Amino acid sequence: MAIKGSLREASLADVLQLLAMGQKTGCLSVTDRENVGAIYFDHGRISYAALANRRDRLGDVLVRSGVISAEELQRALDAQGARRGQKLGEVLVAMGAISAEDLESAVRGQIEQIVFFLFSWTTGTFNFEPDVMPQEQAFLVAMHAESMLLEGARRVDEWSLIEKKIPSFGVVFQLDHRKVELMSPELSREQERLLPIIDGRRDVSALAEECGIGEFEVGKALYGLAMAGYLTAVPKRLESVVRVVDSLAEEQVALGAALYRAGMYGDAEEEFRRVLDQRPRDPRARSYLGLLQLRAGRWTAAAAHFEEASRTRPVAWQVFHHLALAYERLGQLAQAREALVEAAALGGAGDSRLLLSFGVIALREGDLAAASTHCEEARLAYGQGTVPAVWFHYAGLVAALAGRASAAVSTLREGVAAHPRAARLHNNLSVALERTGAYADALAQASAGAKIDPGIAQLSKNIGDEQFRLGALDDAHRAYQRAVTIDETLGPDVWIKLGEIAAARHQLADAQRCWERTLMLDPGNPSTTAHLAALSNNPTHG
Repeated sequence: MAIKGSLREASLADVLQLLAMGQKTGCLSVTDRENVGAIYFDHGRISYAALANRRDRLGDVLVRSGVISAEELQRALDAQGARRGQKLGEVLVAMGAISAEDLESAVRGQIEQIVFFLFSWTTGTFNFEPDVMPQEQAFLVAMHAESMLLEGARRVDEWSLIEKKIPSFGVVFQLDHRKVELMSPELSREQERLLPIIDGRRDVSALAEECGIGEFEVGKALYGLAMAGYLTAVPKRLESVVRVVDSLAEEQVALGAALYRAGMYGDAEEEFRRVLDQRPRDPRARSYLGLLQLRAGRWTAAAAHFEEASRTRPVAWQVFHHLALAYERLGQLAQAREALVEAAALGGAGDSRLLLSFGVIALREGDLAAASTHCEEARLAYGQGTVPAVWFHYAGLVAALAGRASAAVSTLREGVAAHPRAARLHNNLSVALERTGAYADALAQASAGAKIDPGIAQLSKNIGDEQFRLGALDDAHRAYQRAVTIDETLGPDVWIKLGEIAAARHQLADAQRCWERTLMLDPGNPSTTAHLAALSNNPTHG
């Protein structure tokens, strides 16, 4: 049952305690005007938290704490786009930039900061929806709410004193540098980090964002400086505190974009659709809705949104690129190419993503020479940055289809080394190795990929093929069963093999069912027709 209410009537601490004691699983959304926060529970323990009105600071926190370098963060961000479903922290672990322990510690700290920040909200509403989990596979933890409640209560009490000097996170302070130099005060670690960036322009929230410290710690540090006479509150410039908006629709676009960046895709879609109710041709709302449809695999709907967005000028070249992606998925290759040409003309020429998309279209059209050329151009365009997994996928596929088996293996081995958690690259490498006769290595790669993502049916099928080749029919049967459980329409070859295994076990009725399933997927399959004919002539069958 959903739990709803106002923070004026029930504090966030009371709500958290209720959910923890009830061992609830789901998402608690907290909303105060344009601010949106979410706390996820798993059987009464806090597993994840997010704020929609500010960017995810995990990478910045790791950089500022010295765990990773800025260069490592940029490489991870570049690689993240090719690893759908992976969070930044998971990419950093896969790169070897941080350990799993570092990641968990950072995520726990980030969750604590978000929850403690939400404790400062005294107005707004809350809404708990049971059995709702993060829409992407976030790095989840298990944190006792009780300990956070105690710390939160302590901070609320302490903040009642601090807010006498800092009534809101929008206060801007000016530092008396001369007095600081003259007095040489003993400073806390937080105060030492704050002094260089207190400039009379950044408010408390901006200072927290800049130095990677939570708002409470920043407020406490500023309170000490203010009480000692080193800080003076100044009026904040109007343009620094107010985002001028033309209408409610503008505000909703901004909120929708924040929700999208926070991974709250369902809520983001609702906001963008509200915008379209007021302004049906709003290009930003259309573009975001197109991205949401792409993520969901709804290619026709995505194309419709991008088509509408592309009619409004000026238009960013990325709109046409995304439109081309939707067209390509729909098999409308001519339209996809036209969209890519338009994207190039609008400023995307030379972009690695656009070059690779040209290569994909050429591949789909059967022009392997052009596909290879575009892939190489894309590789050069990446420069010194990390080459994404999607490039290795298509470059390896182009090489394999062109009959350059060794080149395909070499490309995919490089891809697996660069992206060891990319299960589909392991799958592709397994197929390429199988075609070169390296069966044991092919089995090892397929098995490695299945451990990373057991939900990919093709990996289980590849494992079954190699086990079948080795004569390990029981192992092959288990692998094939996993494959068809994931995707029962995977292909006729799986059902042919399952039928052959059943026949070898003298389970002729099962063999017949498997081969009949093959004909449903591939009517007239000659191998299956021969199998069924032989089965009907078997005097022991029937």
